[in-house]
Amino acid sequence: MPPLTPAERDAFLDAPGVLMRIATVDADGDPHVAPIWFLHEEGRLWFTPRAMSDWLAHIRAHPRISCAIDETVPPARKLVVEGEAEIVHDLGADDVWRDLYRRIAERYIPPAAAAAYIGNTIDQPRALCALPLASARIRSWRIPMGDEPRSGIWHRRYYAAGSKYGDEAAAAAE
Repeated sequence: MPPLTPAERDAFLDAPGVLMRIATVDADGDPHVAPIWFLHEEGRLWFTPRAMSDWLAHIRAHPRISCAIDETVPPARKLVVEGEAEIVHDLGADDVWRDLYRRIAERYIPPAAAAAYIGNTIDQPRALCALPLASARIRSWRIPMGDEPRSGIWHRRYYAAGSKYGDEAAAAAE
């Protein structure tokens, strides 16, 4: 599958309504995944756990996280980001970054609804976290489009030798 170019990656991360699934590890070493809202700005993925979010406690103890961002419709872009989350503003500093929180909410719901949502939940403290992309491991892919070879639907290592796409992928690699 072709990787996303940097421009394609940024356009995908900026597309409204796309959820991020954040994976953390709890105190027992068990995995935890949560679908969350996020914002891509300044080379970072920004997200806002509430005070009682399990995954905020996980980040405090083990800041290494993995995030999956994907879509199901063509071009079926997919992105996996692994790195160290930063708690940029801890609980109680919400007023400092309220505009960023508003921009996050407006990616998912209309502005009037976002304002109401923020107004109705303003008394629920949140932290502001970021995952810097420059220091993260990023893998991306999408389905082949246009004249791109159909054998590119998977990475060539997944095709069995002698299969239709296996032979095409091998020939394309030569």
